Amino acid sequence: MSSFRSIEESQTLWINQRTKDLMASGKEIHKFGFGQSPFMPPKHVMDALSANVHRKDYGHVQGEQALRENVSIFHQELNGIEADPENIFVAPGSKILIYSILLAFEEADVLIAAPSWVSYAPQAKLARHNCIKIKTTFEEKWRVTPINLQAALNQKKTKHSIMILNFPGNPDGLSYTQGELEELATIFRKYNVLVISDEIYGLLDFENTHISLSTIYPERTITTTGLSKWCGAGGWRMGIALMYDNLETEFKKALIGIASESYSCAALPVQKAAEIAYSNVAIIKEYLSKQIEILVEVSSYIHSELSTSGIKVYRPKGGFYMFLDFSEFKVHFKSLGINSSKSLCETLLNEKGVAILPGSAFAMESSELVARLAFVDFLEPEENEEFDIEKHGQSIISGTQKLCSWLPNY
Repeated sequence: MSSFRSIEESQTLWINQRTKDLMASGKEIHKFGFGQSPFMPPKHVMDALSANVHRKDYGHVQGEQALRENVSIFHQELNGIEADPENIFVAPGSKILIYSILLAFEEADVLIAAPSWVSYAPQAKLARHNCIKIKTTFEEKWRVTPINLQAALNQKKTKHSIMILNFPGNPDGLSYTQGELEELATIFRKYNVLVISDEIYGLLDFENTHISLSTIYPERTITTTGLSKWCGAGGWRMGIALMYDNLETEFKKALIGIASESYSCAALPVQKAAEIAYSNVAIIKEYLSKQIEILVEVSSYIHSELSTSGIKVYRPKGGFYMFLDFSEFKVHFKSLGINSSKSLCETLLNEKGVAILPGSAFAMESSELVARLAFVDFLEPEENEEFDIEKHGQSIISGTQKLCSWLPNY
């Protein structure tokens, strides 16, 4: 019997390294597996990082006051989130913030959708919580519904219930309407559910219609976000959690204790850059509009091609992911010895050089022939240059066509 915990490497980080290794060996790879933003952060934000490289001192464990104040104002204006700076936490990435929130509880039921982001279930496991997966379907647009949420809560075993809700979603790129969130909030209130609303892609909503859950269920919603997606700065590791106003003293104390005994603080140069990023809503809106215009064009092209090939897929509402359902090809794949999402993705990578991630990495059953495609393998145009998918998205076009040509009758 092993003395070590059984936790696999994150599949998103694995596919990123696997892609790099294959490319280093000379193989042409279309990088649809790793969800890293292709956009550079705004120049004034990068300049702020450079100007503060000398800040080598430790910062406040909860985050610098000026940054938390800017975040509070920024999200109140953009999302209507009411979060006091004293109830905002800053950390090296939203991933560690979500994990810290889970660790603050001795025991809890953690509810996640299937599919959902790769780290939710492993983090719940590491925190020794009871993880309850809420199975969703293509027909339901991979959304949690009041019916399947109620069914999941009927399985709870502990005093505390924590729901991790992510929208626009990773891996599906879809979101929730206000009415859908209100229906879920009714059940959250009934069971006093703590909701970690992971809105890291919220500012990349294609129609600028993102609604934060905290505006509907403010009493028990923690909103997590950061610079990695909308600001194109994933490697900087800057995550933010906006807590609810009546944050329990014991809960806050536990979070500060966990932070001080683990990551200590976010790097000060990055915090200073983030302070600038969150200081001017008008500039960021313009920056985001250019990103969204490109992401809509790229995703529309891919969606059209994949739909024509017979893959079941929804046009994304935000972010840079699509969740592909290959169930129409189940008989064909079975004849090729492909019986799982992992073998599907491995075969596609080996035969066509197209990297996508299997649904089994996103809390789906291995036998379900689903996979995530990240549509980020394109070049950001130069300043004052218009995006041209033929010029800047050659890998997008070629990779999409290779994927489709791999399927029968395309």
